[in-house]
Amino acid sequence: MRNISRASSGRLFASFFLLLLSASAVPQDQAGRPDDNDPPPTSRFDGQWLTTLSCDASRGALAFSYQFMSVVKRGDFDGLHGIDGQPGFLHIKGTILDDGTGKLYANGMTGSREYVPGTDTPRGTEFGYHITSHFDKRHGEGTRVEGRPCTLEFEKQ
Repeated sequence: MRNISRASSGRLFASFFLLLLSASAVPQDQAGRPDDNDPPPTSRFDGQWLTTLSCDASRGALAFSYQFMSVVKRGDFDGLHGIDGQPGFLHIKGTILDDGTGKLYANGMTGSREYVPGTDTPRGTEFGYHITSHFDKRHGEGTRVEGRPCTLEFEKQ
């Protein structure tokens, strides 16, 4: 094992200290930045959004519509109708890109049978579907991709 003189170890420590100091001098807007392949986070759409989900009658199920508040923070969309994990809840999550394209996914549990296509699905059955959507400064629209026909409207509050 090689002995390191005090002068050498002092220079080593000083070099290490300068390296740490220069690393902490990275501007805040670059620290923790996502990979170049990821879309940059956006705050253009941040705020509270009144979300209206409307589904047509389908295969014996009644039509319905309800509203709930959703929140967008740094481009992340999060909206919850009902109590998460309880029958009848719906949770929509996803990302809104800087160009307004929303990449959203809904998951939930069925509630009353009269609103479920086929009406033989038990209460509390889990489901999920994608939502194609687009947002502008104050308004957004979306369409359910899989399953019964449903539309969504988003109004910034």
